[in-house]
Amino acid sequence: MAKVIAIMGESGSGKTTSMRNLPPETTYYIDCDKKGLSWRGWKNQYKNKVNYTATDYPTNVKRLLVWLNGKDPDGKASENKAGLKFKTVVIDTLNGIMVAEEMRNVKVQGYGKWTDLAAYIYDILDYALSMRDDITVIFIAHSETISDDNGMVFTRIRTNGRKLDKIVVESKLTTVLLAECRDGKYIFHTHADRSSAKTPLGAFAEDEIDNDITAVIAALEEY
Repeated sequence: MAKVIAIMGESGSGKTTSMRNLPPETTYYIDCDKKGLSWRGWKNQYKNKVNYTATDYPTNVKRLLVWLNGKDPDGKASENKAGLKFKTVVIDTLNGIMVAEEMRNVKVQGYGKWTDLAAYIYDILDYALSMRDDITVIFIAHSETISDDNGMVFTRIRTNGRKLDKIVVESKLTTVLLAECRDGKYIFHTHADRSSAKTPLGAFAEDEIDNDITAVIAALEEY
């Protein structure tokens, strides 16, 4: 069972930048926003089709996860050792997949396209959870803050369509961090404070930590 982490936050909150210290030799980056990464020198660290792919097609993302899991996406061979050297995979962002899929089907009428979209995202999440024990899968997502009829505000992962709202992406995960930039400092929230942020009991003593994903992975491995 893989370690699966979600990082949510508004644009500019430091979600992608928190990946800056991951070792590129053992990290595969799936850029679903197709905008590149957000630190100096990233193009020297991540090479197209070597440890980086820009795609917003859910089927392509799933195929890459299968390959990284040591399997042949086409089912022609029982084993694929090439993907096993990677210990971390980043999917940035889930919303890039959802928005692109919605736009590709913008002229399609009916409820079916929303069911298909939900099935794609659920399948990616579910497969990630079943991957090999020695890999960490990181999902980056945009957040949204909503308010109910009583004026209570709550921040959660933004999804497209009511079907995904019913699934509740966070319910599939044990670690969901909320990224925020406050007074020029980038942080992660580790526990819920009117949000769906959560971490395993006792893994993080502080409610706010630096936005360095390598420190988060190390803490979860020690836990």
